[in-house]
Amino acid sequence: HSAEYPGLARMAMDYLAIQGSATAVERVWSSASNTDTRNRNRLSPTRFEALQFLKAGFR
Repeated sequence: HSAEYPGLARMAMDYLAIQGSATAVERVWSSASNTDTRNRNRLSPTRFEALQFLKAGFR
């Protein structure tokens, strides 16, 4: 039916491609909570971001 309704077909492809799960976000929060521990509560935002970036690179 995409030939009959090209606009609707494009819109469906845009919206149906959206991820329906929050697992990626939950993984990021879990990783961040492992970095921001009681012993590391004085990390600057820049250093925290750098650590998260490095951790993501090793996965």
